[in-house]
Amino acid sequence: MSLYSPLHQRHLALSAKLADFGGWDMPIEYPATTGGGVIAEHTAVRERVGIFDVSHLGKAEIVGAGALEFLNNLITNDLTKITDGQAQYTMLCDDKSGGVIDDLIVYRKSAENLFLIPNASNTTAVVAAISAVAPVGISVKNLHNNFAVIAIQGPKAEAVLKNLGVDISLGYMAFSEITIAGIRTIICRTGYTGEHGYELLPAWQDAEKIWDLLAEGIKSFDGRVCGLGARDTLRTEMGYPLHGHELSLSITPMQANASWAIGWKKLNFWGKSIADREKLSGPNRILRGLKSLDRGIPRGGMTVKSGAAIIGEITSGTFSPTLRVGIALALLDPKIAIGDTVTIDVRGRESSAVVTKPPFVQSHVK
Repeated sequence: MSLYSPLHQRHLALSAKLADFGGWDMPIEYPATTGGGVIAEHTAVRERVGIFDVSHLGKAEIVGAGALEFLNNLITNDLTKITDGQAQYTMLCDDKSGGVIDDLIVYRKSAENLFLIPNASNTTAVVAAISAVAPVGISVKNLHNNFAVIAIQGPKAEAVLKNLGVDISLGYMAFSEITIAGIRTIICRTGYTGEHGYELLPAWQDAEKIWDLLAEGIKSFDGRVCGLGARDTLRTEMGYPLHGHELSLSITPMQANASWAIGWKKLNFWGKSIADREKLSGPNRILRGLKSLDRGIPRGGMTVKSGAAIIGEITSGTFSPTLRVGIALALLDPKIAIGDTVTIDVRGRESSAVVTKPPFVQSHVK
């Protein structure tokens, strides 16, 4: 049985195309007849502003004396590098294989109060893994249905909030609590699109009120209500990983080219021995970008070759609405260099692409 966002009725009213995401029935795109569609929604975010319902994302908390030190011994990144009121991207790995159980955002409320945003399908696994080793006095709770998550993304995102009476100055990856029309909500300067944006986490029961305010507010800027189809093309243009594609239990952070999210000076984190070994010897495959040199559109699972030799596989591929060409993320033989030309087996036809270093388009998150 599918799970439903607190905004499910809003999506039905807009005739959204719905599909399963981690067990949740979520909008892919909205009708072209009302100005929607993946390309229109994508373009709105790049050029103006769009809003997304991403309430399927998990929510959890770790509370108690020593909570920060406890979690910091599990996750890859270093929570001591941020202060209260800041958030951090990190990964929770399997200690034996070094593969990624999940990638997540940690909100540091205090050293004794940490809020987590895992991926939808991995929330239960993340909470269970952390709970299994939590000492007495530290509480780990699954809050998946306590909060909604609404993202407002694009160069006009701040202006929309100001028009709604929210005059907020947050640095990238910082968060605070605000009030919109009498409703309290957490707001964080984060996103998954590569544009200036925010993610709001109102209480589940307040989600429709916040959504309606934002949906009305973006109209002045020719904004769009956006589905997860546009979210995927936007994140692929930025080279952002998606668990189950660029990250998984069989893909390590080093293979995913995510060494920047590892606190190398930390004494402990799950999977550290594997990460240290790969740092020393190099991973046996590495995540790269591919940009099509012809009309081929790469897709996940397609084979990548250099001459007759198979050198890797595409993890995510799409048509870039910004660049108007096919782009992909692929796990490749590390001997393949940036700038090399490779071929992709696109349904039995060879398509040429150049190996690149993401992002494919300029980032505006800061």
